[in-house]
Amino acid sequence: MTFITYLEAELRKNSNAELAIPMANYMKNKFSFLGIQADNRRTILKSNWNQHKEEVQTNFRSICWELFNKKEREFHQCAIDILVKEIKKKYVLEDINLIEKLLVTNSWWDSVDTIAKFILGGYLQQFPKETEKVIEHFSNSENMWLNRSAILFQLSYKEKTDFNLLKAECEKHKESKEFFIQKAIGWALRDYSRFNPNGVTAYVNAANLKPLSKREALRNIK
Repeated sequence: MTFITYLEAELRKNSNAELAIPMANYMKNKFSFLGIQADNRRTILKSNWNQHKEEVQTNFRSICWELFNKKEREFHQCAIDILVKEIKKKYVLEDINLIEKLLVTNSWWDSVDTIAKFILGGYLQQFPKETEKVIEHFSNSENMWLNRSAILFQLSYKEKTDFNLLKAECEKHKESKEFFIQKAIGWALRDYSRFNPNGVTAYVNAANLKPLSKREALRNIK
């Protein structure tokens, strides 16, 4: 019996139909849920992970993709948890193909934001020469979630954020009427304002951003 078979059996055994309803409602009914809260889900995942360490370490990419194509959201969340841990500092160039597939499959803010920050961001830290090509591709895409990822991928970079690149992405998308893009612009700028409040303030004051983006960007600046 494989890791995924064990994990799926344990998750389904711990499903809770009453909890599944409000969890699905919170996600605008985009996905079905088993009704397993985060702490319990992580406990189940950790137990099965520890019992199948070698299998997971050897096959984490295919395991992640198989879990991500199952129906219930808990499987997608487990897939992301596995990939964040197992792929760290182990990226290969071809991983950008998996990253893009994950970003455009079963897409919603919870999965996209984690993948953008911890997986796409980590990939481009390991392969910085790929940044221009990848971000241009994502930014020019008609897929809104790839656009959002191009804005957010530097969230883990802290003071090493390429502010010129961030501003360029904000400029490119600042006229968007899409809530998730306006919010991403504000979030990315607010996050970087911890390290460069004056630079962010100056940019926001000059950029004529949408009200939501501007409000979010300046929220923590006094």
